[in-house]
Amino acid sequence: MAGFTLQTAQWLPRAPGDIFHFYADAFRLEELTPPFLRFRVVTPPPIEMRAGVEIDYRLRLHGLPLKWRSRITAWDPPHRFVDEQIRGPYRRWVHEHRFTPRDGGTLVEDLVEYDMLGGRLADRLLVRRDLRRVFDYRQERLARIFG
Repeated sequence: MAGFTLQTAQWLPRAPGDIFHFYADAFRLEELTPPFLRFRVVTPPPIEMRAGVEIDYRLRLHGLPLKWRSRITAWDPPHRFVDEQIRGPYRRWVHEHRFTPRDGGTLVEDLVEYDMLGGRLADRLLVRRDLRRVFDYRQERLARIFG
């Protein structure tokens, strides 16, 4: 399928189970998302993270209010999980999170496959830059939390 990918990697000085446990709380995503997005989980707690669970969010992107629903399509603690957008701004959004033991800590990897209206032009002018800001912020927050 045509589209785009974004990959990030970050080493954190904690065991994979500790980091996976943090991610297993869906509301932690609010903490890992930059304030400019005004991101909120709107699915009521508790959310039992597992394959098949669906989670609703609200956010603002460039001032526009957006609704987003994702489904956890793979759940393999403490190694990996995958969330896929089933409603939202993208034509396709598949986000794999990996947690690999490395050098006494954990290599945290994100692999996002996405596509949207506007194709290459939209990606080059807007989307990739926004995604970099989001994932750079996420890495800064994770370093503060687990560093």
